Amino acid sequence: MIIIGENIHVIAKDVSQAIRERNAKVIQDLAREQTQSGANYIDLNVGPMKKDTEETMKWLVNCVQEATDLPLSIDTMNPVATEAGLKFCKKRPLINSASGKADSKAQMLPLAKKYNCDVVISVITDKGMPPEVESKIESIMETVSYANELGIPNEDIWVDPIILPVSTAGEGQKIAVGNLEFIKILQDVLPGVKSTVGLSNVSNGVPAHLRPILNRTYLVMLARNGLYSAIADPLDEELMAFMKGEVPKLTDLIYRTMDGEEIDLSPLSEKEVAYVKTAKVLMAQTLYSDAWLEI
Repeated sequence: MIIIGENIHVIAKDVSQAIRERNAKVIQDLAREQTQSGANYIDLNVGPMKKDTEETMKWLVNCVQEATDLPLSIDTMNPVATEAGLKFCKKRPLINSASGKADSKAQMLPLAKKYNCDVVISVITDKGMPPEVESKIESIMETVSYANELGIPNEDIWVDPIILPVSTAGEGQKIAVGNLEFIKILQDVLPGVKSTVGLSNVSNGVPAHLRPILNRTYLVMLARNGLYSAIADPLDEELMAFMKGEVPKLTDLIYRTMDGEEIDLSPLSEKEVAYVKTAKVLMAQTLYSDAWLEI
């Protein structure tokens, strides 16, 4: 599993302030910590970045590259900011994120060809996010075909099916289940493409102390179905332990829940029960509520 470290994110107050004040220590500490924890890429999520774009991206990319040898993921939907970052990458970077929207196809995808780098393409189009697995497949096949015509091979394309918060009134659970199927069949319909997700989206809006177990459980489920990579928190030691195969009993319990097995909870530890209950929520076998672990 390729882990793209998510922690340099402009939505975080300390990161935003560090970029604004050119405080290299904050940014570099995060880059080093994620590297040491086992990340494979460092994501630089700068949001829309509409001010001092070229100078800011040059500073940020160089700042991070002074702290780590990992390749970078340039994460913004602003094509000007994307190109500004790509210019200074020393290793083959990842463009994150393009989509099937007309402006993204016209402005973002050519950058992947120009800079000979990998690119994340989401299933979103000008009509929004396709709701069903079939419509997601149809959407991404059209966008990948467009990318191929630009000279971008499938092997350079990472597909993002888009995760919604599981807490979103039934729709989030439906999308969570659908994405498992999407990941499972993606290689059959588009051989050579890779898959990725913004993992933490699944737990957005959930009480903070409950977010990690949702993220970990869903990553295990997606990985079982062939997920190639995830934008995730490598500082979550238990999440990384799952990806290293260090907690096989918990993993097996999640798999058995995915398969619909009715598991006897009475002999299980509190932690084991929590993972079974969480997998049930993500499989839409039980309805989501903030109290799902207490029921």
